[in-house]
Amino acid sequence: MTSQIRHGSGSAVGDWAPASSWRERREAGRALRAAVPRSAHADGGIDDGRDPIGILQAQAAARVPELVGIRHSRMAQSPFAFLRGAAAVMAADLVTTPTTGPHVQLCGDAHIRNFGTFATPERNLTFSINDFDETLSGPWEWDVKRFAASVRVVAGQHGFDPSVCDELVTAAVRSYRERLARYAAMSSLRVWYDRKGVDDLLQHYSKGARAQVERDIAKAHRREHDRAVARLTEVVDAGTDPNGRRGSGSVIQFREEPPLQVHLESSGHDMDEVLRTFESYRASVSDDMHVLLDRYRIVDVARRVVGVGSVGTLVWVCLLEGSSRNGAERIVLQVKQAQSSVLEPHLPPSTLGHHGRRVVAGQRLTQGPTDVFLGWCQAPGSGRHYYVRQLWDRKGRSDLTTMDQRGLQEHATLCAWALARAHARSGDATVISGYLGKSDVFDQAVATFAERYAACTASDHQSLVEAIADRRLQGSDVI
Repeated sequence: MTSQIRHGSGSAVGDWAPASSWRERREAGRALRAAVPRSAHADGGIDDGRDPIGILQAQAAARVPELVGIRHSRMAQSPFAFLRGAAAVMAADLVTTPTTGPHVQLCGDAHIRNFGTFATPERNLTFSINDFDETLSGPWEWDVKRFAASVRVVAGQHGFDPSVCDELVTAAVRSYRERLARYAAMSSLRVWYDRKGVDDLLQHYSKGARAQVERDIAKAHRREHDRAVARLTEVVDAGTDPNGRRGSGSVIQFREEPPLQVHLESSGHDMDEVLRTFESYRASVSDDMHVLLDRYRIVDVARRVVGVGSVGTLVWVCLLEGSSRNGAERIVLQVKQAQSSVLEPHLPPSTLGHHGRRVVAGQRLTQGPTDVFLGWCQAPGSGRHYYVRQLWDRKGRSDLTTMDQRGLQEHATLCAWALARAHARSGDATVISGYLGKSDVFDQAVATFAERYAACTASDHQSLVEAIADRRLQGSDVI
């Protein structure tokens, strides 16, 4: 069953009356329990007749054919890998779960691996959600349930006892509820300015885990343009000119590693299209960024395979070169195709009219200060939408596979804190917190949902493995 109690129209982020007092809004949240009891969130999400393989087949039709098999084979690696790639499957399942009505700016794919560090424009490291391909305004519960299900799946893959898995999920949801209550007590301006810096990260973890966190932070600091250039490019001979004479010197270009990284020409595109697309991107950024971008020129472009769920969409890496006292200065930008959010079949579509802009607007709203190169563009001719960001901008993730029970719990509660902050920035934390209250009724209900959905994910993963084996779905030896 699906319950919908709208707070206001429920159609837009931040849909609440500013004139309402804090107490009135909190009571409005409490009143939602009459229509949707907090215990009801254990229900829904797994309907008879659901067809996860059919959803993946439909998605494949809109992707680069030679890359689709890589996506499926990456998803087949484990139940959690399946969950990561199956945002569209879970979106269709979440429609059948109870919702209370208030909307936030959803991440849309809030699994536990989509949180991590990145650099602010001031070059400080902060922690938040770091994937927004599916972002859209929608029910706050959807992000929470996808996050909780991902924690349960990861805990199950660690081989933890079911009671431990429940404890981990409950702790994560409790962290979300309690952090949201704190944000509800803050002024809007304090919520807007709130950041999670390095000191917050270190203080969040127990003493025994801080050494690993410090190593993760140091690793993130090294993930800059120099590292991207060193890892992804090579120096080659300039070759010969049209008259057969050897070129002077050498050039730097992306490595050719088919099918995971191939040059522009190998993918059926040309530099003229790239340059016109880049002009579209330039128009989306602020005036001061025009000055910065004008100091670089594009010297090479390659198509690159990234992630799990994104495989098969067009992702370009662009090598830009400028000059400085120490010689050539190079940066690497990622230009990623933005398709319709997997949530759009189930929710009102974005009003922005451009999927790249939807991603950028959602990221800025929920993250706050973010990548200075963040922008959007549209390819001439094809009309494809893209968004642009730095490939690596001190982006870091913790290794979930090496965490013990305590480490996973501390990381999950940190991610839940970041999710609560994102929802408090974009929605009415007071109403949602009023609904959640101080008891653990909601926590326990979502833990029950997560247990059920983890079992469903394991079954879906096995169905994918079988579909690849009997060739209903394309697979790949390259992963």
